[in-house]
Amino acid sequence: MNFETENIEFKSDITNDIYKEVIAFANTDGGIIYIGVDDNGNVIGIHDIDETYTRLTNGIRDAITPDVTMFIKYTLQDDRVIKININEGTYKPYYLKSKGLKPGGVYIRQGASSAPASSEQIRQMIKNSDGDIFEAMRSLNQTLDFESAKKAFNKYNVDFSEEKYRTLGICNDTGELYTNLALIISDQCPYTIKVAVFSDESNTVFRDSKEFSGSVFEQLEQTFSYLKLCNKTKAIFNGLERTEMIDYPEEAIREALLNAIVHRDYNFSGSIIINVNDYKTEFISIGGLVYGLSTEDIKNGISQPRNKNLAEIFHRLHLIESYGTGIRRIFNLYKNSKVTPSIEVTANTFKITIPNMNASSDTASETVKKISVQKETILDYIRKNGYITDNEISEILNIKRTRAYTIAKEMCTENLITVTGRGSKKKYSL
Repeated sequence: MNFETENIEFKSDITNDIYKEVIAFANTDGGIIYIGVDDNGNVIGIHDIDETYTRLTNGIRDAITPDVTMFIKYTLQDDRVIKININEGTYKPYYLKSKGLKPGGVYIRQGASSAPASSEQIRQMIKNSDGDIFEAMRSLNQTLDFESAKKAFNKYNVDFSEEKYRTLGICNDTGELYTNLALIISDQCPYTIKVAVFSDESNTVFRDSKEFSGSVFEQLEQTFSYLKLCNKTKAIFNGLERTEMIDYPEEAIREALLNAIVHRDYNFSGSIIINVNDYKTEFISIGGLVYGLSTEDIKNGISQPRNKNLAEIFHRLHLIESYGTGIRRIFNLYKNSKVTPSIEVTANTFKITIPNMNASSDTASETVKKISVQKETILDYIRKNGYITDNEISEILNIKRTRAYTIAKEMCTENLITVTGRGSKKKYSL
């Protein structure tokens, strides 16, 4: 022995570095560590073999996760050197328990040294060990909280105790590590939903925008509430009789949103995109159709869930009835309408468009005023309370008083509201 190689490492004594060397060999092609040999390959021996051996075996067992001991064999040479033979592990990546499943805790062998693995290398090791089903793979983030998930499960009287984690698929078979499904439903979920409201049909002029984050359960609630604000009502008069027609069936919005959340491809980090204008609402989720399915299959109710465990959780919570019925229900809601939903699929996106029923109606005797979400909020407040002031506009919209005055003035010009009084006695009414 006179030099270190890709598969050989020398250590004069035990230090904390030895654990990262073991990890690196187990994560790569295996190798041998000699304890009692200096960096130049000279045998210097170990003073206390028994004490060193005990520290070594206990340390490797306690410091490294998952358990790597089954891939390690210890041999004593000439009563002076401990030879550690490490085989390549089958449940990679192995990592320092104190550092976690991230570059600072995962090592690989590069030449004659051990180096931190990149995030992409870690993901590839997980994919090779766990298979190609994203929601079942181990999450890179193992520090997760589930407050929103607990509220959702409690709301629907479904058990969310830790004993159920393996059954639900939010931890691995050993129960030690969270899966990507756990990441998706956790409060630390990195995926978001972006909603943009446009004032033109080509979706180029922004009227408003929101981004919703957190657990998918929280995103579902907040996005649905916001879309309901965007869902305006149109009044039609037949003599003295007033009939109100909503732009979109509320159930169609709900089903399209659920479909985007449950069936998107979480391998990609991008957001679900929802575009709203006066004529239609588009729900665009990442990930095309699962291989083998066509657009017509989807319309006919055929479904192959990409995220089977996530879909099962939503099914347990009665948020979805059964696989494949959501799209069919959306089309059925428009069966008596002059406009119908549409589906567009690319290799990496799935888009369902639901049209505004009022935008195409030719039965209205009154021109529909297309107004912003902020102005609709003001009108709703007036309907409930009879009038509104500049201070109240500023408060309910969380904007400065000068901006509140500008919006109120625009609404007066558009004949949406009228103003009475001046100064502190000024009020706006319908």
